[in-house]
Amino acid sequence: AVAGNMSKSMIPNILSIAGSDPSGGAGIQADLKAISANGGYGMAALTALTAQNTRGVQAVLALDPDFLRQQLQSIFDDIRVDAIKIGVVANASLAGVIADVLADHPVPHVVLDPVMVAKGGDRLLAEDAIATIRERLLPLATIITPNLPEAAVLIDSDVDITERDAMIGAARQLQMMGARAVLMKGGHLADSTSPDYLLTPAGDQWFEAPRIATDNTHGTGCTLSAALATRLALTGGDMVRAVSEAKAYLGGAIAAAGQLDVGHGHGPTHHFWYAS
Repeated sequence: AVAGNMSKSMIPNILSIAGSDPSGGAGIQADLKAISANGGYGMAALTALTAQNTRGVQAVLALDPDFLRQQLQSIFDDIRVDAIKIGVVANASLAGVIADVLADHPVPHVVLDPVMVAKGGDRLLAEDAIATIRERLLPLATIITPNLPEAAVLIDSDVDITERDAMIGAARQLQMMGARAVLMKGGHLADSTSPDYLLTPAGDQWFEAPRIATDNTHGTGCTLSAALATRLALTGGDMVRAVSEAKAYLGGAIAAAGQLDVGHGHGPTHHFWYAS
């Protein structure tokens, strides 16, 4: 089955294409929790296996590109896909497979979270994959959700993005490179708040949020992008509403993360905070 229109009463099928985090806080494990918590049916095609925990990444094993292709083809041969979240692509070959398959199987909503470095500083993306993301995945994205260091790499800038004006400029460059919409995450700003900037073909908007004082931020980018993919499917592509709802969900998950007792580093967010 190919992607088609979804009735409002139907639970959307959301596919995460990403790596695995055995500690459960990031990657496909976080994605599947966030998708479920936001009202979607979660599916996953793995790009890489990792050995990681809240303290860092100990090892990364990229999967065979042909096996990723088989995973994706198995899904598209049988299941309607209403939205896709793309996370860690690991290397250029895997990124190319994703681009090839999506070109043959258009999906209404594609959220690209260009994960390059884990929360503890460990690199999750081979250098050769950056060009493939720029040239092949960006044009397929409904929206891209980079943090400020990721945005700087994608626009090939040697200058750190540290101001709101620079966020706006980077977002415009990314849009010119092919992304239809850009959500620039401002968590790296030296500010008491954590503002995000949304640029769409229809205009732009700032989303202001208080900065929550916590070390429990493992997987926040994965969680936001998976929630956003689900909300885009549920709202029929209402970008502003989907971003607003996904951010509100993540804010609640971060604020409630203290209820969890997982690990000794950057702990995970509480994906089902509203049910606790």
